[in-house]
Amino acid sequence: MPPGGTTQRTRTARAAAPGRRASARRGPALAPGVWRSRARHRPDPGGGSGAGGAPSDAPARVLLVDDERAIRTICRVNLEGDGMEVLEAADGSEVLELVRTEQPSLVLLDVMMPHVDGWTAAAALRGDPGTRDIPVVFLSARAAREDRLRAQQLGAVGYVVKPFDPVELGGIVRGVLDRFHRGEREELNRELSERE
Repeated sequence: MPPGGTTQRTRTARAAAPGRRASARRGPALAPGVWRSRARHRPDPGGGSGAGGAPSDAPARVLLVDDERAIRTICRVNLEGDGMEVLEAADGSEVLELVRTEQPSLVLLDVMMPHVDGWTAAAALRGDPGTRDIPVVFLSARAAREDRLRAQQLGAVGYVVKPFDPVELGGIVRGVLDRFHRGEREELNRELSERE
């Protein structure tokens, strides 16, 4: 028999059960219908960077604030797939109390929300001695330079323009936290006005 015959039979045998292998790979933590949660990122063995002086094995805790449930869901699934703990809020009015009680490592904050928008929530965080040291990264469809400047004035350390790739969000958060904990808060803030 030619050498290719054995290879062909092997391929056919493998192709006979692709569904079984695919379902075995999908862990129970994945939400139904969400397919990008673990596509590229894997949690670091150390579990990420916690807030100010947290143990190295503690996962980063992210407060995700957005009034659109679909955006919160896809972001949460990808951040959790990257080894982070995620808290959610649908309105800026919840932010100050959640940050005080939960002490997240970082706040991902949508700008345009009903009732209390992201600008107002960020100003409240900055004005409160118990929350002003928590880094804020804005998520916004507003891409104008004046919006970045406003975020800079409010002390933000990052600005992610929608639409964005949620698979890359964990890397963005880790990058910001790594630099923040190396004492680069001012540099991160300054860069908001330097980016196009």
